[in-house]
Amino acid sequence: MVSDARALATRLADLGDAALARTLAARGVSPQAPWHDFFDAAEGLLDAASIDRALTRLDRQDLVALHAGPGSADGTAARLALVDRHGAAYTPVAERVAAAATVAPDAFTPTPAAPEPAPADQRSAAAAAERAFTTAGSLADVLLACLHTPLARTGAGPVSAADRRRLTEAGAIEFSDDLEDLLASAAAAGLAAPHEREWTVTDAGERWLEAPTPQRWATIAEGFRAGLPGGLRTPAGGFLPHSAWAGVYPLDAEWPTRAERLRRIGARWGLFGDESVEFPWTAALRSGEKADAATMAPYLPAEIDRVYLQADLTAIAPGPLAPALDLRLRSIAVRESRAQASTYRFTAESLGAGMTEGETAESMREFLAGLSLTGIPQPLAYLIESTASRHGLVRVRADEATGRTRVESADEGLLEAITVDQALRPLGLLVLEGDDALSSRVARDAVYWTLADARYPVVALDAKGNPESIHRRTAATPSAPAAPAEETYARLIGTLRGGHGTEGEEGWLERELEQAVRARAEIVVVVRMPDGSERSFTLEAAGLGGGRLRGRDRAADIERTLPVSSIVSVSAV
Repeated sequence: MVSDARALATRLADLGDAALARTLAARGVSPQAPWHDFFDAAEGLLDAASIDRALTRLDRQDLVALHAGPGSADGTAARLALVDRHGAAYTPVAERVAAAATVAPDAFTPTPAAPEPAPADQRSAAAAAERAFTTAGSLADVLLACLHTPLARTGAGPVSAADRRRLTEAGAIEFSDDLEDLLASAAAAGLAAPHEREWTVTDAGERWLEAPTPQRWATIAEGFRAGLPGGLRTPAGGFLPHSAWAGVYPLDAEWPTRAERLRRIGARWGLFGDESVEFPWTAALRSGEKADAATMAPYLPAEIDRVYLQADLTAIAPGPLAPALDLRLRSIAVRESRAQASTYRFTAESLGAGMTEGETAESMREFLAGLSLTGIPQPLAYLIESTASRHGLVRVRADEATGRTRVESADEGLLEAITVDQALRPLGLLVLEGDDALSSRVARDAVYWTLADARYPVVALDAKGNPESIHRRTAATPSAPAAPAEETYARLIGTLRGGHGTEGEEGWLERELEQAVRARAEIVVVVRMPDGSERSFTLEAAGLGGGRLRGRDRAADIERTLPVSSIVSVSAV
């Protein structure tokens, strides 16, 4: 155990910061681990419980190699610091592997290669493509809702019950349990990211919303493959047939559930069907090639680029509307139904919301004229004009002189209504003497969105007094994931490198002496005398400082003080 700990400590110390951080992360080490040097780290990683946790992260191939003996294990076992430089398991690791092999011998037995699935028939392929199309629409609805109001996460991670209910009632998802699968797909493709207690949409997610369905699918499919655990991936960059997934991590009790979830997510996106068959687009992806949306495209419903605008202020899309057009139409209208044919309704509030995001009466007329097969009905044209004339009656700006926010309007009755509106009480709006505007200590953007949510015709002004389009929440960028491992473990790594050195005997000797003093243990100390000879002393270690060891010599019944530099070795009694 001692030699293994020293060997591992030396190997950890030789790693660069980035590689060391990856090893600590792979072993699930807490960044707040109470380790003082690499010897502490080595003993912690060679603890039986820590080794058992690490073994659950090895796939069957790695377990078989680790059990086979010296020189067989590398790859994941090496990254997890389970083997030495020659690929031999450290003694504590070998002991835990032997114990695991006794309990679960099948985990250390190779399994036959899974048979290659047969090509799926046309009917199965069409059904899979239909599932992918429906799932892409659901994810688009979720991301669009998340753009307007980020989804709240509970302390355990899942989306809050209130947001699940909101999305279910809006028709974005059929069942509330579908939401986590959709968000997992989005996260793997870099379209959304969990940030603190919220899910936010990334820049890539906003671009995805405007992409055609085949491109949407390709992005998700490649993200799904990239996010698969290493045990499922092949050297060619592909992945194993999903019929072989269940037994890949045989020591991980949670793996069967996780594997089933991954298979379920893949099935949602049209990647998997019956275990015995495979779709052409899945075969290409599984072999390591880029996602081939062209093979799926013929099975997808044809998208349209025109709608019928009607005098009852609705728009009827007789088929699936192209995503970019659907996205813009929904910025100025409320979608009432979603199917092969969708219905959208225009209201003063929906048009006002579009203007809040930067639309104008002219831009809306131009868009709708190009989209409509029936022109713009007079009731809709009138609603656009009346909404535009009213929009912006309330103006919100930051007052740099006072650091407060001003709420202005030429309509005194509207200002009076805002003053007495109980929903706006949190803003603390005040009527300042000699001023015809309201004032608040709350930041401009927060005041703006509170007024907008309360259905007031509000517009934000910039420092020069010009209208400014603002967004409720800045989207997270795809290049800003959680802190890298090196940053997460920076403090711990600094502590380890500042502890005892691992070169030669000096670092190990100091550590042994410190532990003996801390435990008041009896030790045998071998000291090199001035004439070059060596002499042993049996001491009860009492103190260490100033380069000297103090201890009670029981045999001579005296206290001795020995120079640490003269100590050759230390061992327990």
